[in-house]
Amino acid sequence: MYKFVTNIGKDEYETFMKNSNCKHFMQSYDFGQIKKLKNFIPHYVGLKDNDKIICAALLLEKKLKFGYSYLYSPRGFVIDFDNHELVRTFTKEIEKFAKEKKAVYTKIDPAIKRHTLDQNGNIVSEENNYETIKFLNSVGFKHLGFNLGFEHEQPRFTFRIDLTGDWEDIYGRMHPTTRKILNKGNQYNLHIYKGNSSDIKDFYTTMIETSKREGIIQSSVEYYKSFFEIFNKDNLSDLYIVKANIKNLISTFETKINEVCEKISLLQEKENEKNKNIINDLNSKLNKLNKDLEEIKSIKEDEITLSSIITVKYGDTVWTVHGGNNSLLMNLNANYLCYYEIIKGAYNEGFKTVDCFGTCGIANPDKTNPIYGIHSFKKRLGGEYVEFIGEFDYVNKKFLYKILPIALKIYRKFKRKEAIK
Repeated sequence: MYKFVTNIGKDEYETFMKNSNCKHFMQSYDFGQIKKLKNFIPHYVGLKDNDKIICAALLLEKKLKFGYSYLYSPRGFVIDFDNHELVRTFTKEIEKFAKEKKAVYTKIDPAIKRHTLDQNGNIVSEENNYETIKFLNSVGFKHLGFNLGFEHEQPRFTFRIDLTGDWEDIYGRMHPTTRKILNKGNQYNLHIYKGNSSDIKDFYTTMIETSKREGIIQSSVEYYKSFFEIFNKDNLSDLYIVKANIKNLISTFETKINEVCEKISLLQEKENEKNKNIINDLNSKLNKLNKDLEEIKSIKEDEITLSSIITVKYGDTVWTVHGGNNSLLMNLNANYLCYYEIIKGAYNEGFKTVDCFGTCGIANPDKTNPIYGIHSFKKRLGGEYVEFIGEFDYVNKKFLYKILPIALKIYRKFKRKEAIK
């Protein structure tokens, strides 16, 4: 007979997670501790059979007014969804637990692929999980649809880079533009390294810049510091930083400008039709270098952070969870170098996947779309375009459930406006 447990200890919980086939960092013990900073109460629950955990879930409880709450299991449950009897049993126990907590609903959004897509969003395989969606509906979950944007708790789409082959194959799947940039190496002598807690302030400057540029809601610097430290303490996180020393950068660009000027001068000595075309190309390059140098010289700091990313390493996957880019010197492509270090590092450490942690469901967004830049960049890294089955709510209090989404929508809209200011 199964036994429902509501307070699994860290060691026991993580031992189960590590042996699970559907582990996700958002179901980790540490992630529950991090969400305390967002005023969630973590509950580590599961079913045991003869004192052995057979399924589990991190349930985040958020208190509402008048003693009510809601529960959210991010990328949960950690269960074999093909074992329908087990899912039904676990769901009934979660329902009882939710009633004890006066929860209006319980939300799940399993990291289960809906079907296989190519990079242009076309279905390329008959294998799918449509029946899983139908089954969850039959159990009592309400499917919230196939949203294309970021309206829900987690993005329904992402890019996942497969690291199981040879490095040459992984690199070869990257877009030609990406390879062209990376083939030049670190031509601007940028400083790329793994940072520690003292670098979080520099990381945060890129997050703020991205927030202004993309209208993305950001958390406080204290939250990101705690996020990194909690995971890093268990060797589950890295902080990648890319910096530019302004003095060195000026010297590098002046050298490049002098080299181009010398080439132009030599070609002008033997002027012909072919050389004219080359000279025109070199003049265009020279104009761009001078424009970039002008921007560099306008920077007052001795050193600036161009790109930074906090990763989480859990199971066989590395997620690029939080990251940003400076609005200055974007032509230096620091973000490409940063991601290259992450992907190559994950490959060398034996991980099987890098998950770029979210994109939109519009396979080829228009350039006017705010997500265009992020989507195009991630797409060019050569990963699989992945669509998940979406969010499901198990409703306990129907009337309050109808009211709550309206209030949350107004709240999120307000927060987005604040982020843009």
